[in-house]
Amino acid sequence: MRSARGRPNLTDAYLGLPYAWEMLRGIEERNRRMLRARDAMDRAFAQPLDIPALARVAHSSPAHFSRQFRAVFGETPHRYLQRRRVERAMELLRETERPVTEICFDVGFNSLGTFSRTFSEIVGESPSSYRVRFADGGGALRVPACWAMAWMRPAG
Repeated sequence: MRSARGRPNLTDAYLGLPYAWEMLRGIEERNRRMLRARDAMDRAFAQPLDIPALARVAHSSPAHFSRQFRAVFGETPHRYLQRRRVERAMELLRETERPVTEICFDVGFNSLGTFSRTFSEIVGESPSSYRVRFADGGGALRVPACWAMAWMRPAG
């Protein structure tokens, strides 16, 4: 059956489409809620991870939030937050002369050892050697910042 404009009427049960549209709407809503929570994490990346608060932002239980976050983004909320902190630390190491310890605490890590281990796992080298590589523009590439950020984004 067609609507007045000649398009298929998507609410007709015999097409089997209402269920599909409801599923798509549900997935879209879930993704929107997860994006809201991820945005909250990005705004407060230096703060301790508070899964119950993020779950409230996403309108779900803490356990369900963690499962859904991983399903949508491919990594747990904790790993995402660690990666964002390391990305920020990479920027600070490249562009400032501040001590590694100070950067570690500023980006939200509570321990220099945990910061160094996590940084090495994600980037592939220690924070100090990363800084040395970029000292005086030695490792810096002369490319647009948007491209450099995408290229420098740690994998993992």
